[in-house]
Amino acid sequence: MEITWLGHACFSVESGGYRIVLDPYWMNSYPPLHARANAVLCSHGHADHNYAAAVELEQGKKSPFAVERVASFHDDKGGALRGENTMHVLRAEGLTVVHCGDLGHFPTETQLAEISNADALLIPVGGYYTIDAAMAKRVAEAARARVIVPMHYRHGEFGLRPVGTVDEFLKLWPDSRVRRLAGNSFTLDADTPAGVVVPAYRKA
Repeated sequence: MEITWLGHACFSVESGGYRIVLDPYWMNSYPPLHARANAVLCSHGHADHNYAAAVELEQGKKSPFAVERVASFHDDKGGALRGENTMHVLRAEGLTVVHCGDLGHFPTETQLAEISNADALLIPVGGYYTIDAAMAKRVAEAARARVIVPMHYRHGEFGLRPVGTVDEFLKLWPDSRVRRLAGNSFTLDADTPAGVVVPAYRKA
């Protein structure tokens, strides 16, 4: 399975030539997003997570993915501040990938059970609009994720101004658990080492 970070909270997840793009964005602080996929999934209705017009859809392929949706909230007030959020659980090749969207609270026991033991957990770490670095670490550990991929943070000129950088999340982990990639994509399989994987941003 191939996982590619397209910026902000947007990823493509590909298996057997079938590609799903999650949370495509329109943002002033990123170059325009252009992607091709067989399907699009969005965690909620905000433009930085729901800009499906940026994705050119290809028809005709059968999906190898089983997709589950886990209802959650964009804040820690039951959605009163920013509304609802959907976490997506993707399963293929005997692997599980969880995209947390704009999760804004520590998951309930029921929610944790639905996202636990993922081979890869794509999780927001920047705070302000979502859980922050410390909460993201707690969620990742409670969910027993094997590979943790931070998203929704500010880096250089890219990202939302109020949110934190990825370094605030990475300093919570031993250096031996962190792997920074030269590119924006990596292969997830049964042999992928456990730890935090940080893809580099590449304009899509």
